[in-house]
Amino acid sequence: MSTRFSASQAVEIVVPEQPIPIQHYLRQPQRLVNALVDPSRVEHLSSDRFRLTMRPLTFMTLSIQPTVDIKVWAEANGTIYLQSQGCEIRGVDYINQRFALNLKGYLSPCQVGSNTGLHGNADLEVQVELPPPLWLTPKPILETAGNGLLKSVLLTIKQRLQHQLLADYYAWASDTEDTDAGLIIPQVP
Repeated sequence: MSTRFSASQAVEIVVPEQPIPIQHYLRQPQRLVNALVDPSRVEHLSSDRFRLTMRPLTFMTLSIQPTVDIKVWAEANGTIYLQSQGCEIRGVDYINQRFALNLKGYLSPCQVGSNTGLHGNADLEVQVELPPPLWLTPKPILETAGNGLLKSVLLTIKQRLQHQLLADYYAWASDTEDTDAGLIIPQVP
C-alpha cells in the first residue's frame, strides 16, 4: 500500500543587531547545517552538499533511521535554500527500497521594525509503500500518524534553528569582529 505524508513549517526569528550583518553569516552553508542538526550527525560531502543522519524514528511498529543528503546554497542577498538530494532508510530494507523523501526550504533576511529578522519555510513530503503488516491499518490512521511524525521532525528542527542559529551567529560575529580588529594596521603619518 503506497501512501504520502506531508508537513510544512514556517519560522520567524528576530535577530538583534550585531556588528556584522546576519546576511554574511548565512552565506556559509556549513554553519546553517550545524544549526539545524547536531554536528556529530553531519557528514560534509562537498562545499554545498551534506549528509544528515537523523535520530531513529518510530512509526507505528517500525523503527527507522533516515539519512538525507541535502544541498544548501545562498544567494547574494543572504537568502539560503536547502533541498534534499537523496535519502536512505536504515533499519527496514523493505521500506528503504520503496521510499522517497522531498525536503525544500529557505531562510531569508527581512526587516522587522528597526531590526533584521529571518523568515523561512520548510516543506517535507514522504512517499512510501508500507510493509504488508500495516496494510490492515485504516489509511486515515496511517496518514494522521505519518503527517504527525513529519510535523514533529520539522518542529524539532525549527526549535533548534531558533536557538542554535542565533547562538552560533552571535559567537561567529564576535569572533569575526575580534579577528578583523586584529588585522587593522595603523598608518604612520
